[in-house]
Amino acid sequence: MDILPLPAAAPPQPEAEAPLAAVLRAAVFAGRVHAGHRRKGSAQEPYVNHVLEVAMILATHAAPPEAVIAALLHDTVEDSDADPEPTTLEHIAEGFGAEVAGIVAEVSDDKALPKETRKALQVRDAPKKSAAAKGVKLADKISNLRAIAASPPAGWDHGRRVEYVGWAGRVAAGLKGVNPALDALFERTYRDAVRALAEES
Repeated sequence: MDILPLPAAAPPQPEAEAPLAAVLRAAVFAGRVHAGHRRKGSAQEPYVNHVLEVAMILATHAAPPEAVIAALLHDTVEDSDADPEPTTLEHIAEGFGAEVAGIVAEVSDDKALPKETRKALQVRDAPKKSAAAKGVKLADKISNLRAIAASPPAGWDHGRRVEYVGWAGRVAAGLKGVNPALDALFERTYRDAVRALAEES
């Protein structure tokens, strides 16, 4: 039986829904939004693997369900902007609640801005984010650092990867202090990435 793709607007949030059901519904929705997307690395993994990893990192570090759901959805708005029917924050609020939409809004970049400006704003604004948004951003950076070491984007030379790792560390400095175990995981991942890059040079 063919499974039809979900529309960009998620179905309205049920009045009474178990947290696990909500997480799985968000995973299905994210999978459909990212169905044609691939990671930039040489392995060309399905992009949904990234958001699943971010959500898993949070779920295994005692994050609340709203943060785990936001992790699954954190790139749906940015990455569907060129789709015939882009996903919006309003869609997320209707489908998963205002709290989840708020977290997604906090961790989303304004793609109308130049890339270097967006990167600078991530460093500047990191300390101002809510606890849930800090967790999502930190888990996102952990996933990205792992990818930089295991499957770097095609065309990224050693210098560019070193620059990314350093920038991720500056962003993370403003995100720490909410979840000590997550902070420790970032530090281990950061050190592993630095060591791997040093061994290449």
